[in-house]
Amino acid sequence: MEITAVHIYGIHLPLREPFIVSYATYTSMPSIIVKMETDAGLIGYGEAVADEHVTGETWASTYQVLKHTLVPAILGENPFHLEKIHDIMNQTIHGAPAAKAAIDIACYDLIGKALKQPVYQLLGGKFHEEFPVAHVVSILEPEEMAEQAKQAVDQGYKILKLKVGTDKRKDIERIRAVREKVGNEIVIRVDANQGWKTSADTLSVLHKVEDLQMDWIEQPVLADDLDALLEVKQKSMVPVMADEALHNQREMREIIAKRAADKVNIKLMKCGGIYPAMKLVHQAEMAGITCQVGSMVESSIASAAGFHLSFSKKNITSVELTGPLKFTKDVGDLSFDLPFIRLNDLPGLGVEVDEDVLQELTDMHDVMREE
Repeated sequence: MEITAVHIYGIHLPLREPFIVSYATYTSMPSIIVKMETDAGLIGYGEAVADEHVTGETWASTYQVLKHTLVPAILGENPFHLEKIHDIMNQTIHGAPAAKAAIDIACYDLIGKALKQPVYQLLGGKFHEEFPVAHVVSILEPEEMAEQAKQAVDQGYKILKLKVGTDKRKDIERIRAVREKVGNEIVIRVDANQGWKTSADTLSVLHKVEDLQMDWIEQPVLADDLDALLEVKQKSMVPVMADEALHNQREMREIIAKRAADKVNIKLMKCGGIYPAMKLVHQAEMAGITCQVGSMVESSIASAAGFHLSFSKKNITSVELTGPLKFTKDVGDLSFDLPFIRLNDLPGLGVEVDEDVLQELTDMHDVMREE
């Protein structure tokens, strides 16, 4: 089987409400959809959601990297040859993990469809039958976050993830307000997205909220400061998760060597897709570090890819792939059974792409064909 053509769609996914984190506010999510055609008549879909604050890629740069660099390099290749395809991409351009992830995910979708198997079967089979879904609360005033959290709990959610990181004093109020509103039985996870920057500032917050039984604190300090992350881990009772600090195998080795985190958040957009993500999971497992699979607020396509990886690995103990729940329109039909996610057994990603919606949301489109 050969890759004969690749369509690239630059789209914007409309959000139900603004998504607010420490470094940005999004009113829609820019995404790039890849549609890969083969000489066997099969079609596979992939997705890239770039975040310049995390990987240095923008929506526009990712589109151009795919159009002018990566897609021309892999036309004519067999999508089954993932080791070779990733080697070609890595030799063609350094970095650009979100762009590479789009190619990787489309290849896995094609392989699953060719073999008439869901992607998780290609990765070791299904280990987990279901995952609880966490409800993510954006940065708002403390009372608003508490009210949103209560509404989520009333809908059946048992896990909340609170976005913080803009104001340390107010972040303390935010976490405390949510805990008081939802009670002690609800799991609360806190993500500062590097917003507290230093270990000193992070510890000043955590020491004031340690009594609130947080599941963990995610990436409170700057991404490239593993010493600060380690200091937080050593001086706080709250478990520490690395997110923006982890992109690739080299960074995983450094996190392991320093024992800088209790848990890591693997994202396909940070590491280049399912194939390199599996290597990160295996590294973490050998070091006794558990994993979460997260997302950049992706559509059903990349979210499904993350779920297939998650369901296949024992060492992945939590997921945060809630992008499809945040959109008023989505290009795919990934189904949730809230407050849980369970995968179907359809071939490939198991996602049906609505071409009409894809066209409606498209701002840019190009197609490259094998000569």
